[in-house]
Amino acid sequence: MQATRTSARRLASALLRWYARHARALPWREPPGAKSPDPYRVWLSEVMLQQTTVATVRPRYARFLARWPTLDSLAAAPIEDVLAEWAGLGYYARARNLHACARIVAAEHRGRFPDSEAGLRALPGLGDYTAGAVAAIAFGRKVAAVDGNVERVIARLDAIATPLPAARAAIRARVASLVPPSRPGDFAQALMDLGATTCTPRQPRCLLCPWRAACRGFASGEPERYPVKPAKRARAMRHGVAFVLTRSDGAVWLTRRESRGLLGGMRQVPTTAWTATPPSAAAIRVASPAGASWRKLPDPVRHGFTHLDLALEIRVARLANGGRPRGDGAWWPRAGLAQAGLPTLMRKVLDAALGGRAP
Repeated sequence: MQATRTSARRLASALLRWYARHARALPWREPPGAKSPDPYRVWLSEVMLQQTTVATVRPRYARFLARWPTLDSLAAAPIEDVLAEWAGLGYYARARNLHACARIVAAEHRGRFPDSEAGLRALPGLGDYTAGAVAAIAFGRKVAAVDGNVERVIARLDAIATPLPAARAAIRARVASLVPPSRPGDFAQALMDLGATTCTPRQPRCLLCPWRAACRGFASGEPERYPVKPAKRARAMRHGVAFVLTRSDGAVWLTRRESRGLLGGMRQVPTTAWTATPPSAAAIRVASPAGASWRKLPDPVRHGFTHLDLALEIRVARLANGGRPRGDGAWWPRAGLAQAGLPTLMRKVLDAALGGRAP
């Protein structure tokens, strides 16, 4: 048992020494050894980074923080503004949870985040990883924060042959055994950085790794075998029709999606339901926002989500003067579409329908 603890201490010490020299400079991160980072900034960055690259988040984080520099300012913001600012970051449920979390912390916790992993886990949008990361980085709690980068590092360190996701319990337990009682936040960030910059999915830079001597994956000569991934399942395919309705001054008719589901609460051009087979003529007629003369574009717009691919047939029409679309919505001037907070899918639809003149 003593040997195991000593090994864990040595691994943690080696990683922290490596981190002192190689830590990434990120706008939301304090330098190694710094005390008391702002929990709001830590939380905001971790939510933004879920399923999104650092390169994408860097400029968006700065812009978001300039607009809502404190938790109270974010809690007071209309959800429509938050969703619009989130446009292009994807996974819009994160933005809704972000806003809901800010309101709960402001109203029920006097503007202060809970400082334990369990307390953080009870908030909207904070899963095991995010709660662990905020607890460790912002509050110095000795907890495991395990994201995809960390999974890869630990699976290689111990040459874990069990495929994901079944291996996750063992990986989490191993990380928990390695977290040092001091500087757990630096340890969490160091482990993330090791996976992001050195123990990469392909062509890992093993000769630069502080854990090379202890790594069973490296010793095997095939570190890229780990983590073992499950067989890929075929992605679901969905079909629909999108209606781009304009009027004589060029304005575009926009509606808002239901709050739940894909792109929940986001503005859009009207569409049919997205179904496993192309929608029927009756479904198209019901979903059409006006009895206009619709022209079908020759090529659908294709878009990939995390778990499905979507093909949207595009139909365009111009409403005669005095006409009124069916349902709730609003006319948006062509020049103002960039401020509508449209998700990437809808920008692609408008780009196809308007001949490359969409925002």
